[in-house]
Amino acid sequence: MRESDSVISHCPTSNQFLGSGLFDARKAYEDKNNLIRVGLGSDLGAGTSFSPLQTLGEAYKVAMLNSCSWLDSYHSFYMATKGSAKSLSLDDKIGSLEVGFEADFTILDLEGTSFLKYRNKYAKDLKEALFIQMTCGDDRSIKATYINGSCVYEKTEEHQNGIFLN
Repeated sequence: MRESDSVISHCPTSNQFLGSGLFDARKAYEDKNNLIRVGLGSDLGAGTSFSPLQTLGEAYKVAMLNSCSWLDSYHSFYMATKGSAKSLSLDDKIGSLEVGFEADFTILDLEGTSFLKYRNKYAKDLKEALFIQMTCGDDRSIKATYINGSCVYEKTEEHQNGIFLN
């Protein structure tokens, strides 16, 4: 894969649905020079969800089944944002909230459900709050979605504690 500059799109719900194996993220990331580009994808041709949160949660479960416990929430959200942009060689345009970048992003509501609100009371830090979102969050966690800087979706209820996912 290095020789052909191939890119991996890790689509855990697709792999699980098809029974086609468990992606070993550890092997892909062992290359310290980051020569193998890996992003997170949602292949609905065989997968089961468009939700990035569900996809993140499933990627974590697959990693754990492969004894890859280092795939924490920070790395997972990186893989879904900047890492995916980098895997597509678009990290100079997307995947980050920087001046001059395309502004497509989602604001997450850390208290989108009564369970999330309860569970986040005990979160020690942002890393744990993101872990809770990626393992327990769903469409109710979406506070707002922006495409090209314009809001295309916003919850009508008043919520607090949003965080950015782009």
